[in-house]
Amino acid sequence: MHWCRLLLAVACAYVRSGAAAPPEILRPAVPEQSEGFAQVLEPRAFEFPRDHGPHPEFRQEWWYLTGNLDAADGERFGFELTFFRVALVPPMPGQASDASGSAGLASAWRTREIYVAHFAITDVARSRFRSQQRFSREALGLAGAQAAPLHVWLDDWSLEAPMQGEGGPWRLHAAQEGYAIELWLEPQGVPVLNGAGGLSRKSERTGDATYYYSIPRLAAHGQLRREGQSLELHGLAWLDREWGSGGLGPREVGWDWFGLQLDDGSALMFYALRNERGARDPHSAGSFIAADGGVRALADRDVSIAVTASWRNRSGDRYPGGWRVSVPTLALDLAVRPPLADQELRTTPPYWEGAVDVSGTRNGRALGGRGYVELVGYAQER
Repeated sequence: MHWCRLLLAVACAYVRSGAAAPPEILRPAVPEQSEGFAQVLEPRAFEFPRDHGPHPEFRQEWWYLTGNLDAADGERFGFELTFFRVALVPPMPGQASDASGSAGLASAWRTREIYVAHFAITDVARSRFRSQQRFSREALGLAGAQAAPLHVWLDDWSLEAPMQGEGGPWRLHAAQEGYAIELWLEPQGVPVLNGAGGLSRKSERTGDATYYYSIPRLAAHGQLRREGQSLELHGLAWLDREWGSGGLGPREVGWDWFGLQLDDGSALMFYALRNERGARDPHSAGSFIAADGGVRALADRDVSIAVTASWRNRSGDRYPGGWRVSVPTLALDLAVRPPLADQELRTTPPYWEGAVDVSGTRNGRALGGRGYVELVGYAQER
C-alpha cells in the first residue's frame, strides 16, 4: 500500500530541482490530473511474468520489497528497497508497453518518466536505522524497467530476474554509506491478487484504484556488507506491486499498511486509510493468505486495529509505535511491535517504514511472526 500522492510530491520536488539534467533542457510538468493515461476501472487478466514488469500506459507504479533477515551469529536486520515510476506526460499513441519513456523525444536528456528509489537498513543489534533516497530520469539508461527478463534499476540499485521465468529466483542489489546488500529471492507460491481480483479501490471516485498484487513470502539469502564486514543472511521478504493513474480520495490524508508473515505459514496484509480527522476510511482493505495458499479478502469491518504505543521523531511528529490487530472472523489476535522505534525515512515527504515483531494467538493457540509496517501522513515535510 504505497500511494501516488507520495509519488507526485516526490516528482514535483524533482522537477523543481532540475536534478540530473543540464539547465537548458526543458522538462514537462507533473500532471495534476490523469487525463491521457490508462485508468483502473475494471478487473483485468493478470499475466506473469509480464506483469512483474512496467505498465507505462498508467501514470505511476511501484515495486516494493521489504524483509527480515538473520545472520549466523544471531544478528537481525530489516531491509526496504523500493522503486517508483512516475510519468510526467502520457505515452505517445502506439508506444509499446515496454518502450522507453524517452523514445521519440528531441533530446536524449528529455524524458516522460522519472524514477525514485528508497533503500533502508534496520540494524537491530546496533539500534541503527539508515536510509537513502535517489532520483533519476528514464533516459540515457540512468533508470528504467523491463519485463523480459525482469529488470528494474536506478543507477546501481536493481531488482532483476537473471533467468527469465515466473518462478525466479530474483536478485536485488543496493548500497549506501556503511551498508550494501545483495540478495537472492525465491518466490514461495504464486502472486496474491488483492481486492476484487487484483483491483484495489481507494475511494468512491471513479479511477481512484490500483491493480495490486503481492508475493507475501520470498525466501531470501545473500550478503550484507556492513562497514566493510561481510555477513551471510537468510530470511523472508515481501513484494508489493501496484500501478494505476488515480489517487486517494479528497478526504484521505494517509494510511497504515501491515504486511505480516506468521509462523504457521499464513500472512496478513491490511491497509487502513485515514481521513483528515484521523478516522479510518471505509475503503480500507486487505487479504489473509492461508498456509495452503488460499486467499480471503478482508473489508474494513473485518479488521480491528488499536494503537498501543507511540513514538515522536526529532521534529516532534507523533507516530504510532505499537498495535493490536484483530480479525475476529479468523480468531486471529496479534500484538505488533517494532524492535527499533526510529525507522523513519527522512525523504520527500518523510514516512515510517520498519521491521516489526508479531505475537498473539489464532484459535487460542500461540502464534508468532515478523513483518513490516508503513505509516504515511503523520510527519510534516519541513
